[in-house]
Amino acid sequence: MLRWAIIFLVIAIVAAVLGFGGVAGAATNIALILFWIFVILFVISLIMGLVRR
Repeated sequence: MLRWAIIFLVIAIVAAVLGFGGVAGAATNIALILFWIFVILFVISLIMGLVRR
């Protein structure tokens, strides 16, 4: 999931450089959402791993 967030971030940067504001904004929002989902799932996984010990 982090890979997809990075891919969308790169797409957003390239689109912004080329002047496609709408595409850049949408890709940035998707990257941000995927990043936070990744962080939440990582923290849950970390907590579950600590609880099982």
